[in-house]
Amino acid sequence: MIPELNKYDLNFPNPNDANEDGIVAWGGDLNPTRLVRAYQNGIFPWYSKDDPIIWWSPNPRLIMKLDEFKLTRSLKKSMKKFEYKFDTNFHSVMQNCSTIPRNDQNGTWIQDETIEAYSTLNGMGIAHSVETYLDGKLVGGLYGLSIGKVFCGESMFSLVSDASKSAYAVLIKHLKHWGYNFIDCQVPTEHLKSLGAKEVGREYFLKRLKKVNMDDLNNIWEIDKSLID
Repeated sequence: MIPELNKYDLNFPNPNDANEDGIVAWGGDLNPTRLVRAYQNGIFPWYSKDDPIIWWSPNPRLIMKLDEFKLTRSLKKSMKKFEYKFDTNFHSVMQNCSTIPRNDQNGTWIQDETIEAYSTLNGMGIAHSVETYLDGKLVGGLYGLSIGKVFCGESMFSLVSDASKSAYAVLIKHLKHWGYNFIDCQVPTEHLKSLGAKEVGREYFLKRLKKVNMDDLNNIWEIDKSLID
């Protein structure tokens, strides 16, 4: 039986006890403290509209080791046509991520309450967006959480070719510069694998997560143009 979370208790079951689908628990809420604690323990929420909140720790897990990102010559060329910003349009990035059509899913898991909760984390300096602009218009980007020296990627969108991949490349350049350890990509996808992400077992992922400093939650994110040019 999948455990139900108590709204007044922020603790989670052991993620190693997740069922075969990777579900750890259900219920609770998107309280900022609960969300941070979830990610610190390798758990994240993912659920459809009108369903209860489902908390996951999948096996296998997808991670991006920063030195293994595949920056192709064509992508490097594409990056030069965009402008990039951090955290100036977080809400719009989430809105775009929630509405962009995807081949592998119907509807969206990003609900209004999800946008509100993660926007709160953005205001706290924990959730961040990487934004791609073309001629002053937001055309792509991604968002996720900075948990210690791990970036927990949530979603990305692209309205023009290479806009989201360019944002991802900019993110990785900065994470390496800041001394981050890796990106948690959560669920395996062919797109992220093509960029260099690798599947690992949940036990390995959780052990690696525990070795990372989790105390530094509030990072000052500023674009360093020398890392892009």
